[in-house]
Amino acid sequence: MRSEYDFSGSVENPYVRKPHSQVTMNLDDDVIRYFKRQAAESGIPYQRLINLYLSQCVSEGKRIAFV
Repeated sequence: MRSEYDFSGSVENPYVRKPHSQVTMNLDDDVIRYFKRQAAESGIPYQRLINLYLSQCVSEGKRIAFV
């Protein structure tokens, strides 16, 4: 094993996922049921579906419509 390595020409791994932060949220029961149904149909865990939906909202710049 060398005593030093040169990483000056290295590149960031494009396959590494973004880090996640664990949060606690209070969601309405109907919202959880909705995403759990979607999860059952798609085979994707419901927490991931919620994250995918929120990520889509961010990327599209969606705004909340207050009623």
